[in-house]
Amino acid sequence: MTWNSQFELLRDEYIDELRTRARLFRHRPTGAQLLSLENDDENKVFGITFRTPPADSTGIAHILEHAVLGGSEKYPLKEPFVQLLKGSLKTFLNAMTYPDRTVYPVASQNLQDFYNLVDVYLDAVFHPLITPYHLQQEGWHYELESLDAPLTYKGVVFNEMKGAYSSPDSLLYRYSQQSLFPDTPYGRDSGGDPRVIPELTYQAFREFHRRYYHPSNAFIYFYGDDDPEARLRIIGEALQGYGRAEVQAEVPLQPPFPGPRRLVQPFGVAAEEQAPKGLVQLNWLLPENTDPTLTMGLSVLSYALVSTQASPLRKALIDSGLGEDVTGGGLSTTLRQMTFRVGMRGVDPANMDKVEALILDTLQQLARDGFEEEMVEAAYNSIEFSLRENNTGAYPRGLSLMMRAHSTWLYGGDPLATLAFERPLRAVRQALDSDPEYLQRLLRTYLVENAHRTTVILQPDPELNRRLEEEERARLAAIRQQMSQQELEAVMENARELKRRQETPDDPEALARLPTLTLADLDPKIKTIPLAQSEVHGRPLLFHDLFTNGILYLSVGFDLHGLPQELLPYAKLFGQALVEMGTHREDFVKLSQRIDRTTGGISPGLFLSAQRERPGSQAWLFLHGKAVVDRVPEMLAIFHDVLTDVRLDNQERFRQIVLKDKARMESALIPSGHSVVYGRLQAGFNEAAWISEQMGGISHLFFLRELATAVDQDWPSVLEKLEEVRRLLVNRNLALVNVTLDADNWSRLESHLAEFLAGLPAAAPTFARWSADLPAGDEGLAIPAQVNYVGKGADLYRLGYRLHGSILAITNFLRTVYLWDRVRVQGGAYGGFCRFGQQSGVFGFLSYRDPNLLNTLDVYDQAATFLRELALSPDELTRSIIGAIGALDAYQLPDAKGYTSMVRYLVGETDEHRQQIRNELLSTRPVHFREFADVLAQVSAQGRVVVMGAREALEQANSARGNRLQVQKVL
Repeated sequence: MTWNSQFELLRDEYIDELRTRARLFRHRPTGAQLLSLENDDENKVFGITFRTPPADSTGIAHILEHAVLGGSEKYPLKEPFVQLLKGSLKTFLNAMTYPDRTVYPVASQNLQDFYNLVDVYLDAVFHPLITPYHLQQEGWHYELESLDAPLTYKGVVFNEMKGAYSSPDSLLYRYSQQSLFPDTPYGRDSGGDPRVIPELTYQAFREFHRRYYHPSNAFIYFYGDDDPEARLRIIGEALQGYGRAEVQAEVPLQPPFPGPRRLVQPFGVAAEEQAPKGLVQLNWLLPENTDPTLTMGLSVLSYALVSTQASPLRKALIDSGLGEDVTGGGLSTTLRQMTFRVGMRGVDPANMDKVEALILDTLQQLARDGFEEEMVEAAYNSIEFSLRENNTGAYPRGLSLMMRAHSTWLYGGDPLATLAFERPLRAVRQALDSDPEYLQRLLRTYLVENAHRTTVILQPDPELNRRLEEEERARLAAIRQQMSQQELEAVMENARELKRRQETPDDPEALARLPTLTLADLDPKIKTIPLAQSEVHGRPLLFHDLFTNGILYLSVGFDLHGLPQELLPYAKLFGQALVEMGTHREDFVKLSQRIDRTTGGISPGLFLSAQRERPGSQAWLFLHGKAVVDRVPEMLAIFHDVLTDVRLDNQERFRQIVLKDKARMESALIPSGHSVVYGRLQAGFNEAAWISEQMGGISHLFFLRELATAVDQDWPSVLEKLEEVRRLLVNRNLALVNVTLDADNWSRLESHLAEFLAGLPAAAPTFARWSADLPAGDEGLAIPAQVNYVGKGADLYRLGYRLHGSILAITNFLRTVYLWDRVRVQGGAYGGFCRFGQQSGVFGFLSYRDPNLLNTLDVYDQAATFLRELALSPDELTRSIIGAIGALDAYQLPDAKGYTSMVRYLVGETDEHRQQIRNELLSTRPVHFREFADVLAQVSAQGRVVVMGAREALEQANSARGNRLQVQKVL
C-alpha cells in the first residue's frame, strides 16, 4: 500500500494571492484531516491540533499541553521539548492552549531539523508518558517542608495562572468571554483558575488525553518547500495501527440572549492605592465565521470603528476623558462564533455607566449617519495592504496561515476560505462602491440591534489579593487538618520523590534516541545582508537590495544626542506626536486617514544600544514607513508634513497620548514583568539602558504620571519642551536614512528621497553631554501580584570578561538546563532565563511568574558551582552550540533584514567580527564552560538585584537579606 492510497484527496486548489498550492486530505483509516500548503517558503511549518473543549476550569487542557511534551514512548526523556529548545535550528517551537483546542506547531528552515521536530512532536501527542508526576510538576501538588510546617500548593501552571489572574487585562478578557458563552465550553477557563486547578485528578487527566488526542480528532498541517509526498509518508507512519473513533469535541453554538447582560467582578490593587480606577468592556456575540465576505466586511467595519486614533468610536471614548485607554480590539475570529469587544481601562468606578452609554450612543449615531468616506477608504486600504504584504514579523508566515485556517476548519468549515482573500476582498470593495450604507447596515445588524451583548465591569478591590491568599491558606489548613500523620509523611515523601525525578539526569541511551543535527550540518559561514553605503545631502544612506514584492521599507532616524539630558523623557512622546497630533493643515483624524489610505503604515520607534569597546551609546528616534512603490512619493510627503509641520499645541490631544501611554505601561507590568525587571536591572550599568529606562521603563512610568499632572497645571512649560525637542531634533544634519527595496525600483525613487531630505531643516547640531544617573543598589518594585519576577545581573566587561563566542552556547545551556530545571521544574516558576548583551556586556538572570524570591536568587548564585562541577557530554555540547547557531540565524523577512543590517552599522558590528564569533561558537569546548564559572562567581558576589512582586513578599525578602532592597511602589 502506498502512502497516497491511505489518503483521500478532498481539495486541490492553487491560491494565487499566496503563490501556494493547497491540498486537503483525509486519512482513510482514522478520518484525520491534513492540510498541505506547498510553496517556495524555506521557513517550513508543521502543526497538529486537537479539539479539546474543557468541561471545567481546572486547566486540564493547559496542563496536558505542558505534560504531553514531557516524554513519550519513543523518547522516554524528562522533557524532549527542552532538548529541542536547546539543540535545534527551529524558528518556532511551542504549544498553545486555546479555549477549545490545543495546538502543537514547529517551524525550521533546515529540512532535517524540521523532520526531527515533526517526529518528536508526533510521538509526544500520540504516545506521551503523562505519569502522575507530570500532573504534579506541570499542574499542581501539595508540598510540606516538615510535619509542623503549613501545607502549600506548587506547580508550573498553577503559578502561571496566578500571574494571569493578577493581570486586570487578562481578567477582563476571561470574564468577557465567559459572559458571552455561559452555556458552552467557552464559559470555562481552559487555562485554569488557580482556585479550581487543585481539583484536577490524575484519572481525569489521563482520560482527557484518551478522549481527545486521537487521530480522528486531529487536524494536521504542513506548509513550505518540503516534499509534499514525504508529508503523507510521515503522517501515514505515525497513524499506523489506529482506527476511526467517535470523538465528541464539537463546541455547540451559544443560544442567543433575549437581552443584554451585565457582570461586575473585582480585581486586585495595592492596599495603599489612592482612588484606584477600573475597567469596563462591552462584548457582542456575532455569527459563525462561515461567510468570507461577511467576515471581511466586519473586519473593515471593526478597523473603521476602533483600530486607529482617528476611528470614530475610539476617538469618542478617548475624547470623553472617562478613561485612559481603549480595550477590546474590536473583531475577533478565533472561536467558533466571532465576537466584537470594546471598552476602556483607567475608568473611575463612578463613570462605568457613562462609558457604556457613550459606546452605545456612538454606535447608534454612526449607524444612522454613517462614516466619513476617508475613514472607510483608510480601513479598506489598511486591510488590503496587510493581506497582500503578509508580514508576520518573526512569527512564521505558515503558522499565521494555519491559525487563520483553524477559524473555519475546526468547526466543519472550509479551511481555505480564510486563506484565499482576493474574492471576499473584491466583494467588499464592490459592496462599498455600490452601497453607501454597507457598513452602516453591518453595524446595525451585528452591533446596534444585537441583543446578545454583555457589559463586564472590573472594580478595583484593595483587599482582594489578601482575601485570596487567606482563602488559600485556610483551604490548605483545613485539608492539612484532615490528614493523618501518615498522609502528611506521604506528602513529604511524594515531594521528595518528585524532586528526585526532577534532579535525575536522563538515561544516556534514551537521550541518544532523540534525533538531532551534528555540527557538520551547520553552515560555518555567517548569513550576510546586502548593504550599500552612500550619502545624500551629506547624511548616511543605507540601502539593502532585497526583493520586497514592490514595497519600500523606509526608516528616517535622528540622533538623540542632539537633545540635552532633561529633554530625553520627551523624545518618545514627541515621536508619537508626529503621527498622532496632526499638522497645521490636517488635524490628527485627517492625517491618520491619509496615512492609512496611502501607505502600509507610518510609526515612530526608538533604537538605543551600548557599543562594545566604544564609550557612550547609539540613541536614535526613527520614523518608519512602508508603501507600495507607486505611492512612495505620497508617503514621503507625509513624512515631510509631520516632521516640519506637526502641531504640538493641542493640549487635550497630548494629554490623551500621555494617559494612553501611562495606562498601557501599567497594564503591561504584570504580563511582562521579566522584561520590566531586566530593563531596570540594565539601567544600572550603561548609558543606553539608562536612556531606555527614561523613555520606556519604570522611570518613564513615573515621569508620565508627573507629566499628566503638568499637562493640566502647567501646559505652557510642557509645550515649550516639546517645541524645543522639535527645534533641536528635526535636523537634516542629525539624520540617517535606511532603505530596503530591490535595486530596480530604488533607482526610480532615489531622487524623491533626496528631494524629501532637502526639504528638512538643516542647522549645525550641538551634541549634548549626558550624565547618566545610574540607579545603584538592589531594588524591589512593589505591585499587586500573587507571583514574583526576580532578576540579578552585572556588566561582565567591567568584571574583566572578554567576549568569546562560547558565551552563546553557555547561556543557551544555562537557560535550557540549569535554569529550566531549578527555577521552573523544581521552583515552580513559569519561566527562568538568562540574557547577555554583546554590545553592553550585561548578563542577567530572570524569572517569570515565580512563587519564590530568595530561593531563586540562591539558584542564580549557585550557577557558578554548577558550571564548575559540570560533566558536559559531547552530545550536550553539540546541542548547546546548535541551539545558539539557530538563534544567530533566525529567520527574517526583508524589512527585518534591512533593519538588522542598519543596527549592525550603527553599533559597528562588522561581518568579520560576526564570523569570528561564529567560529568561536562552533569551536566551543567544555573548558569554556568551566572558565565562565569564574565570571558567574563574580556576578554572584557583585551582581545587582531587581525584583518585582507583592510588597509583603519584597519586605519579607528584604528582612532576610539585611534590608538591602530599596523598595518602592510601582503599581
